Amino acid sequence: MSGSGAVRIPVEGAAGMRVDIVAASWHERVMEGLIDGALQVAREAGSEVRLHRVPGTFELPIVAAACAHSGADAIVALGVVIRGGTPHFDYVCDAATSGLTRVALDTGVPVGFGVLTCDDEAQALDRAGLAGSRESKGREAAEAALATAALLRGIRSP
Repeated sequence: MSGSGAVRIPVEGAAGMRVDIVAASWHERVMEGLIDGALQVAREAGSEVRLHRVPGTFELPIVAAACAHSGADAIVALGVVIRGGTPHFDYVCDAATSGLTRVALDTGVPVGFGVLTCDDEAQALDRAGLAGSRESKGREAAEAALATAALLRGIRSP
């Protein structure tokens, strides 16, 4: 079951960091919850936040790469892909996952992965961080990105 074993990731040492949230536009209600969760974490951590909206999940990696190259300390990638009756779901999910991984590894800027890959809208709503949702994947992705950025800052500092 999704959500079992999930922990709150403490975000310490992220004050003053620039976090760029890159968010897809499809599934507006779900995206609203994901974005709100990520924004809340970044603001609580004292980070500077920039929000960038892209057309869909497929476009997340290219904008995340631009953010990494423009000085972001951490990136939070948010999107929703709901399985349909064609292979489109598989292609978009693979491209987003591979692309965002490549951005993180190629640039050294952590990318919090907040892309929901669900069988139906009910699953997405349950993970969106809205009233009545069991999980807040936007929050979790922001916590992961900022905690990793703080860890990397400590490793890279002499």
